[in-house]
Amino acid sequence: MKTNSYVKAGLTAVFLSLVCVCAAIGLPTAVAAPPPLYLPLVVGGGDFTIGPIHEGIATYYNATGEGNCLFPASPENLMVAAMNEVDYNNAALCGAYVRVDGRHGSVVVRIVDRCPECQPGHVDMSPQAFALIDDIPLGRVPITWQIVSPPLDGPIVYHFKDCSNQWWTAVQIRNHRNPIAKVEYQLQNGSFQPLPREMWNYFVATGGMGPGPYTFRVTDVLGNVLVDHNIPHIENGSIPGSAQFPPP
Repeated sequence: MKTNSYVKAGLTAVFLSLVCVCAAIGLPTAVAAPPPLYLPLVVGGGDFTIGPIHEGIATYYNATGEGNCLFPASPENLMVAAMNEVDYNNAALCGAYVRVDGRHGSVVVRIVDRCPECQPGHVDMSPQAFALIDDIPLGRVPITWQIVSPPLDGPIVYHFKDCSNQWWTAVQIRNHRNPIAKVEYQLQNGSFQPLPREMWNYFVATGGMGPGPYTFRVTDVLGNVLVDHNIPHIENGSIPGSAQFPPP
């Protein structure tokens, strides 16, 4: 069991850097009204597996659903966890679902945070999730875990960051059943430009993508591709796509 001081420090650094971005390009930093909130809703049915089974340990921390992946808090669903630095892999597992198996049972958690000090195989869970696999007083227990692909309610969702604009554009993919491998946007000549992924789980065009609307091409780790047209740019706003990724 550990504290989440590293989360607070990391988010503070990200916040300060993004405020500097806004200031540098002359944008106002006033706080807007809260955008609509899209949270993943697992709708039941069997979970398909992706990739190998990992061995490691589980601990727990005071998880809220927020963290290095920059998702919003999800107090109504605290089946969430932080992933060790190696398996986090520059946000590659942000938003992914992982089935954790312990002595007393199994639980599916959504990855929302990064644990820099955790060793490979380590999953740092919410207390609510940890209690479903082992005894809370133990604090640190052996586990196995594997990425899964649960059926979700609704399509993928595009979320533009606060401070995002036509000159510095940052978009995040939410509500995806499979881990995201690549996000691209279409240029005026019809070709697609890949967007680099930041450790804080946004795909960013540092020179901007123009005012929009945009055509996005999103690829999951299994090679499935979704293309969405006419996605408007809404700062700190969420726009549903047209479809969800299929199971493996």
